[in-house]
Amino acid sequence: MLYVKKTRRTVIKTNLNFDASASAKDDLSNEQRSVFMDVITESLRVSQRIHLFNWLQGEFQYLLGHEVMIFGIRSSDTDSYHFEYFTSTRYFNQTQFSSVIEHESGLIHQALDCWKKITLPLFVSNEVEPMEDGHCSVVNFDEDALKESELKSFVLHGFGDSNSKISSVVILARLHKPPSGNTARIFELIMPNLHCALIRVTSHRGNTVFDNSNIASIITNRESEILQWLHMGKTNWEISSILDISPLTVKNHVQNILRKLNVQNRSQAAVKAAKVGLIKMLK
Repeated sequence: MLYVKKTRRTVIKTNLNFDASASAKDDLSNEQRSVFMDVITESLRVSQRIHLFNWLQGEFQYLLGHEVMIFGIRSSDTDSYHFEYFTSTRYFNQTQFSSVIEHESGLIHQALDCWKKITLPLFVSNEVEPMEDGHCSVVNFDEDALKESELKSFVLHGFGDSNSKISSVVILARLHKPPSGNTARIFELIMPNLHCALIRVTSHRGNTVFDNSNIASIITNRESEILQWLHMGKTNWEISSILDISPLTVKNHVQNILRKLNVQNRSQAAVKAAKVGLIKMLK
C-alpha cells in the first residue's frame, strides 16, 4: 500500500506568447544524429530489464542525461498505469517512488494530467519560466514537493492513446541539463523506440499488464493460500504437503503468481504481496 504525507495543489502557469528567443534550438547536431542512430539500433536488442538499464546508462545518457527513469504501462482494459523505475542515484528510492506515483496526489499523476492536454514533451522544472511553444511545454510545480520527491526537474512524454492496445508514459528525472527544445525534440523522436523496448521488457513474463489496484481480484483463492506459505518461506514440496497437492501443481501456481504480480522470483512475490495487502488480508 502506498502512503503520502500530505497533498499539495500544484499551481501551473503557462505563457503562450513568449518570443522565439526563449526557446532553445531544437535541431539535432550532426554528432547527436550519429549517436541517435546508434541508440535506436541498440534499442532493438532490449528485451529484459537488465538490457533496458544498460541501454539507458549507455549512449542514451549523451542524448537525454538523467539519473531516474520512471515508466508506466497501461493496457486497453484499464484506466491506470503500472509504474516501475530505474535509478542510478541513492537519493531516489522506493519511498519517493511510492509517493510520486500516488494516484491523483502524486507528482507524476499531476504531470500526467498536464501532459494529456498537450501530448507533447512536458518539462516540470522551476529553473525556467513556464512556457509553451507548440513543441514542448514547461510548468512550475510546488518547490517543496519537488524537493521532497528527489526528482528535481523532469520531463514526461508518452506513446499511445485511449484507442491503443498498450500505451506507455516515460519520465526522465534529475536531468543533467535545463529544459530545452533540443531535449524535447530528441525525447519525441526516441519515444516510439522506447515504447517498443518497454513493451518487450514488460511482456517478457506475460501478455497482460496489471495494476496494483486490481491485483487482489486476479489472484485465485488457491494462489492466495500459496502466497501465504511463500511469505513464510515454505518450499514447493512443503506447500504441496500442507495443501495435499502435487509439487508440480504448486510449481504451476507459483509461475502464475509471478506472472500476475509481474515479478521474477518467489522472494519478490512475497514482498510485493505483502506490500499490496494480500498477505495482510489472509491473516
